[in-house]
Amino acid sequence: MANIKSAIKRVGVNQKKRVENTNFKTEMRTHIKGLEKLIEANEADKAKAALPEAFKKIDKAVQKGGVHKNNGSRHKARLAKKINELGA
Repeated sequence: MANIKSAIKRVGVNQKKRVENTNFKTEMRTHIKGLEKLIEANEADKAKAALPEAFKKIDKAVQKGGVHKNNGSRHKARLAKKINELGA
């Protein structure tokens, strides 16, 4: 454990941010998995309706620093590609 006052504070701040980042990532992954299940079930209408919500969660995770922006962009591109292939 840290002895210096500022180091003790940093431990607390880092722990709080870790929990927040985990929450953002968890929500993002949950929506992605739900969307992928709809895609596997060939439910194009429901998948297209769920896509904006998944994008919103991904964008929020990127904005808050939970994931890197390239990671978020990659997830969005892959989901959009899957949806487009489903409709074709």
